[in-house]
Amino acid sequence: MTAWDTPERQALRSAVEDFTRAEIVPHLPQWEDDGRLPRSLHASAAKAGFLAVGYDEAVGGEGGDVIDACIVTEAMLAAGGSTGLQASLFTHSIAVPHIIASGDGALIDRYVRPTLAGEKIGSLGVTEPGGGSDVAGLRTRAVRDGDHYVVNGSKTFITSGVRADFVTTAVRTGDEGHAGISLLVIDKDTPGFTVSKSLRKMGWHCSDTAELAFDDVRVPVENLVGEENGGFYLVMQQFVGERLGLAVQSYGTAQRALDLAVAYARERDTFGKPLIARQVIRHKLVEMHSRTAAARELTRRAVERSLETPKTDPSLILDAVVAKNQSVACVEFVVNEAVQIFGGMGYMRESEIDRHYRDARILGIGGGATEVMKDLAAKLLGY
Repeated sequence: MTAWDTPERQALRSAVEDFTRAEIVPHLPQWEDDGRLPRSLHASAAKAGFLAVGYDEAVGGEGGDVIDACIVTEAMLAAGGSTGLQASLFTHSIAVPHIIASGDGALIDRYVRPTLAGEKIGSLGVTEPGGGSDVAGLRTRAVRDGDHYVVNGSKTFITSGVRADFVTTAVRTGDEGHAGISLLVIDKDTPGFTVSKSLRKMGWHCSDTAELAFDDVRVPVENLVGEENGGFYLVMQQFVGERLGLAVQSYGTAQRALDLAVAYARERDTFGKPLIARQVIRHKLVEMHSRTAAARELTRRAVERSLETPKTDPSLILDAVVAKNQSVACVEFVVNEAVQIFGGMGYMRESEIDRHYRDARILGIGGGATEVMKDLAAKLLGY
């Protein structure tokens, strides 16, 4: 027995799989067509006890740790969910950790607790048009005016930005560079704050993505997260968790794609024999299994280290970066091979593997592009 398969975690895995098959899988194609998840799913996931796994009960969570949260991800994918679904349903995993880390009780009560209860939806606003991974170069500006900040600028590629009730937003309150960035929680109904565009994407169809505009938006000073000009460090501290989460999504998707490919190869007859009887297919499946197993082991070790290692520790940052890149490379290979095994059926929208193929492409872009991650790894390794 390992930390990942204790009786309690086996029960958690089973419960999440049952919930996914009953409450998600039958509706996922329609949600893909709709371009968003219903708000009721957040409430039902919270009622079932899965929305806030890994969050301290002191802030409204269900308790447990990062391993428990990873098991929720693995189980949801294993039962037929998708990373697009998870990106939307669990957007709070990037929207509220900064608020929790700040220790601001008032903000926790106003935003964290209702979000973890499935009553509100939060998102994170960092990326800007033309900005990409250059967080330190963001231009959305917030100018102090009495007891408010006046915000002007725009954000893009914001997950859950269409449905969100609030956005934890990175703004420039000081000079150029990382030292001049702050975080503000901005309510969607604030005058001057608009969703300027709902974006259509290659994948993650059930996850709404938005371009946001701020035109003289007045935000109360009490909505400042942490210290003024200290936002960059809050964002950086949460990157370890985000990257490990994406790594789990990657190997979890790879495992699901492998399982689907094996099942299809067993049932599909070609020239009088099951497809799996062909040596070339068996070799493909072995390679898919090997890469998935390696990515899972690498990521799980990093996750376990994160339980006892400060998020600012360079060795943990390196572990998260390497785990993400390795897992992304794994899922890109596995979903591609799975579509090939499915043949024409793998190219059809009615096929689940089609969804995983499309959804996997964003995993090497979000949370830090693969190329940026490699450069960061080189610096951490002293190369």
